[in-house]
Amino acid sequence: KNDKNNLNIPIQEIEKMKHKSQRMTPCPDSFFMRVKCGNCSTISTIFSHSQTNVQCEKCQNLLCKTTGGKAKLTEGSSYKL
Repeated sequence: KNDKNNLNIPIQEIEKMKHKSQRMTPCPDSFFMRVKCGNCSTISTIFSHSQTNVQCEKCQNLLCKTTGGKAKLTEGSSYKL
């Protein structure tokens, strides 16, 4: 199907599905997020595509692991944009 003729899907949804370099206005898929530690409730700012494992500054608990793409949050930690 041609995306331009399909009126059931809003244009914004079509743009999100495209690769970042093929969008009308190129923008990165990465972002910064605030992660809350599950043990001590300390909030740390982490890059979404972090290339290193990130630990909590206070209790040294592991907050996220690298996956080669987006960083994967460990069990017990939560995030907010």
